[in-house]
Amino acid sequence: MGQVDPRKQRTMDALVRAGQEIFSERSADDVTVEEIAERAGVAVGSIYNHFGSKAGLQAAVVEHALDADRHYMDRAYTADRSPVEQIYAAAEQYLDFYLDHPDYFRMLAFPGQPGQYQAGQELSERLVRAVDDQNRRLVEALQKGMDAGELRAADPEEVATILWAAWNGVISLGWRPDSLRRSETELRTLLATATDIVAKGLLAR
Repeated sequence: MGQVDPRKQRTMDALVRAGQEIFSERSADDVTVEEIAERAGVAVGSIYNHFGSKAGLQAAVVEHALDADRHYMDRAYTADRSPVEQIYAAAEQYLDFYLDHPDYFRMLAFPGQPGQYQAGQELSERLVRAVDDQNRRLVEALQKGMDAGELRAADPEEVATILWAAWNGVISLGWRPDSLRRSETELRTLLATATDIVAKGLLAR
């Protein structure tokens, strides 16, 4: 396969960047191709030339987001870590994913409405399946920890959902506009504490 023309690649990259910013802010139904092109600094026709449609561009942006998320999670679920270590590493990598790609994080963790069109609904379903696949890795780590006696018996899917929701809530403090906003250092501490509370519980032993 030959290399993509550099000018074409720059245009595609600019459109993906513009798309990730806009689609993380609003539903695709509320966004026009003219707005995307203007933010990217390219002609409207470039969207159709390179992605076929607005929906095609949105799909490409989501795939970029999923690839990035998968890359960070791969760093957490490594064979050299115990199941419990994998869980703590997943929280740390999830935060790194947010810090490096805040627009992608918001798109995956807090997606907008799919809209009235079939393309948006299909993309929403694709997103759910991909997120479920990543959460399955957390479920597997929890189950292995329980099987090894490192964690007490519980429903691993429920625990994974609680952890994922807690992590999303903690990380969302990073973009609050008020005094409740937390710094990167504070977020790391809060994520570890949240994971501790779920892993160890609050009751004194």
